[in-house]
Amino acid sequence: MRIATAGIHTESSTFSPLPTRLDDFRILRGQELPADPHFRALAELADFEVIPLVHARALPGGPVTAAAYELLRSEFLEGLRAALPLDGLYLAMHGAMNVSGLDDAEGDWISAAREVVGPDCIIVASYDLHGNVSERIARNLDGLAAYRTAPHIDVQETHLRAVRMLRRALQTGVRPVLGRVPVPVLLPGERTSTEDEPARRLYAALPGFDARPGIWDANLLVGYVWADEPRSTASAVVTGDDAAEVRRTAEEIARSWWEARHEFSFGPRHGSLEGCLKAALAEAGPAGGDRIGIVADSGDNPTAGGVGDRADALISLLQLQAEGVLMAGIAAPDAVELVFSAGEGAERELPVGAQLAAESGPRTTVSARVKKLIPATDPRDREAVIETGGITAVLGARRRPYHHLHDLERVGESLTDYRVLVVKSGYLSPELAPLAEPSLLALSGGAVSQDLHSLGHKRVPRPFFPRDENFDWEAGQS
Repeated sequence: MRIATAGIHTESSTFSPLPTRLDDFRILRGQELPADPHFRALAELADFEVIPLVHARALPGGPVTAAAYELLRSEFLEGLRAALPLDGLYLAMHGAMNVSGLDDAEGDWISAAREVVGPDCIIVASYDLHGNVSERIARNLDGLAAYRTAPHIDVQETHLRAVRMLRRALQTGVRPVLGRVPVPVLLPGERTSTEDEPARRLYAALPGFDARPGIWDANLLVGYVWADEPRSTASAVVTGDDAAEVRRTAEEIARSWWEARHEFSFGPRHGSLEGCLKAALAEAGPAGGDRIGIVADSGDNPTAGGVGDRADALISLLQLQAEGVLMAGIAAPDAVELVFSAGEGAERELPVGAQLAAESGPRTTVSARVKKLIPATDPRDREAVIETGGITAVLGARRRPYHHLHDLERVGESLTDYRVLVVKSGYLSPELAPLAEPSLLALSGGAVSQDLHSLGHKRVPRPFFPRDENFDWEAGQS
């Protein structure tokens, strides 16, 4: 039997002024897919003929340009046509991509694939739990497996669940059905982490649904709140071979999310950016301990779609005359260009803030010493470490997260040298969270602001919670 695999993976804040272009994608082609550690699950299909096509992945950001999407889509469909006939297709997706001028981009990608492979081919996809699943997507898929953890520590397990469903269908000849029940609740990931209640218990219950007769895989998708699209919503998506049980199970899961809607809140302490910075500086212990105060600048988090170039936190820290603080990091290509020209040890006036998108936030100029330069083959990957006042800041020529210890090790920084870390993040990564004391979530401004009312959704179907509070909903009415 012949199986093709491909996909496109990014999430797009429609509130971001920064477009995602073709060169923002990391593209794997052909045998680069099974050779990549991210696709270890393909080994489960070793006794099938697997035809790897193309997979494109980009850091979350603003809407994907129409030109970039069309090039990637055309390459995918051309490869898919060349691979025919196919018995199966595995698509590794995210589920919250927005393309300029196109609603429901994954719906377009998946339905186009269905047109090519025909009605008999089994199509299974893996998704991020922050994906938005439209009726069009559900209609064209035979199976779906989504992450069950946020932060996402079950990526490989999710890929395995997806390819095993595909394998099961092809080996047994039993074609699964997929049921979707949308839930009019749309919350940010920072209020729905599976580290906290009620999401912890709701997601812990999903394997029990998998064990029901007639059910293959049960999913609960939070949806992506920063996409102002008609499909944006939470949803229960269930795959199985008993259509009636699939529908009952999806409705039960959907109902559990709806009934818990008032319980969702931010896990860590939270407040304004300035308030969180003041609290961290007041409460953090001395440098050199086994804990460090961490402030998450959530509104500019690049892994959620934030631009990553806002200088709000740096400006506040300078005003507070902070000492012993590491800020990682700020996208500031103009500043990086200047410090690479100046060299290590030089002192320069550096522009910081709103360098990727003029409207993303405030700008400032700092007097800084160049502490360290981190060269790269591609100048767009260069980084620099500067010191200004009592603050050490990591600057990048391009937007990137600093959510893991190896990100800091790469630029030669150790947390033990600091009292406080400020990082552009939402919920902290599993590496940083155990080190945080205190742990503070700053409800800062940006393209992925937690203030849903200020964002001004115009296209998400109303009513939806929490934008609307007083309305009734029943799972069976979807």
